[in-house]
Amino acid sequence: MDNNETALKVLTTEVMEALARTIDAKDKYTNGHSERVAIYSRMLAYRMGLSDEDQEKAYYMGLLHDIGKIGIPNEIINKTTKLTDEEFELMQSHPLLGYNILKDIHSMPELAQGARWHHEFYNGNGYPEGIPGSELPVLVRIISVADSYDAMTSNRSYRKYLPQETARAEIEKGIGIQFDPDIAKCMLEIIDLDEFYALHE
Repeated sequence: MDNNETALKVLTTEVMEALARTIDAKDKYTNGHSERVAIYSRMLAYRMGLSDEDQEKAYYMGLLHDIGKIGIPNEIINKTTKLTDEEFELMQSHPLLGYNILKDIHSMPELAQGARWHHEFYNGNGYPEGIPGSELPVLVRIISVADSYDAMTSNRSYRKYLPQETARAEIEKGIGIQFDPDIAKCMLEIIDLDEFYALHE
């Protein structure tokens, strides 16, 4: 890789990280969420023995998985009380909004896939399309686990981040239901190696 290619790759990463910070800036309670999901996704891809290229794609997908939240009103994203049915439905539109933003990036179609399907469940009970995880790309399934883990281990308007053992139990409980079993088990291994609970907001 020559200097120009290296500089372009660095610029690409920096622009994506800036976009991730832009997304997260809409939600004062989840600052840094996208970057943490990106880091956890790359860790999972590495632990699963995926290629360097796939580890990098997992990182980029994590950065931009929530880009559709740009289209959700701030008052809904930052609401501290329970969402109404209408507000919840609008919030659930962010995966398809994200897909529509990213779908024309043909050099890395995985970005749009991550945005579109990161809330799908392994058993097909997720949203927006109810597609079983076994039918989705492995990198999407990785983003789903990483996103859920960070949601539990980050501060929210209504609670502080959860204890490590609680987050671990939820990941374990979701095996085969919400999460791909192999990926969830890798997440459990990462949690068990995190002796001092560094992996939280």
